[in-house]
Amino acid sequence: MPTISVFYCIVIQMFWNDHAPPHFHALYGRYEAIVEIETLRVTRGSLPRTAMALVFGWAEDHRPELMENWKRCRSHQMPIRIAPLT
Repeated sequence: MPTISVFYCIVIQMFWNDHAPPHFHALYGRYEAIVEIETLRVTRGSLPRTAMALVFGWAEDHRPELMENWKRCRSHQMPIRIAPLT
C-alpha cells in the first residue's frame, strides 16, 4: 500500500485497485481510520480526536490530489506524494 503523505506521525495510504467509494487509510500508532474523500466521512475505524482533526484538515485542503491519486491507484499507477500538514 503506497504511502502518499506523513505528518505528525500520521501515515496516509491508499491501496491499489481498492473498493469504491474513493477513500484513503489514515494510520496513527495502533489506530486506523478509512476516510471517504468526497465526504470526509469515516467509514471504518477511528483515530484519537486530535489526530482525526488533523487528518480532516489536511484532506479538506488536498481533495483534488487525493482524487487524482485514487484514479492512479485504480489503474495500478504509482500515486504522487502529497505535501504534509505543516
